Amino acid sequence: MRLLARDLHISVITTKRAYADLERDGFLETVAGKGCFVAPKNVEFLREEQLRKAEEALQSAVDIAKRGGITLNELNEMLALLYGGQDEKE
Repeated sequence: MRLLARDLHISVITTKRAYADLERDGFLETVAGKGCFVAPKNVEFLREEQLRKAEEALQSAVDIAKRGGITLNELNEMLALLYGGQDEKE
C-alpha cells in the first residue's frame, strides 16, 4: 500500500481508503498474511448498476414522450419493438 501511494504521489490514508471502498463494494478480497486480490465479479453490483442506467434512460424517454404527446401504450409498443420481442427471461 505504501509503495502504491508513493508511486501515485498520494497519501497512504487515501490509498487505504480506496482499498477499503473497493473491498466494501466487492471488488477486492483481503487475505491476512497474503495480501489483496481482485475478487470474482460482483454480479449483483454490476446488475444494479445496469438497472440504474436503464432507469435513467427510460426516465428520459418518458419525459420526451410526455412532451410529445406520446401515450403510455405507444411508448410500451416502442419499447417492446426495440427490445426485440424477447420475453423477460432473455
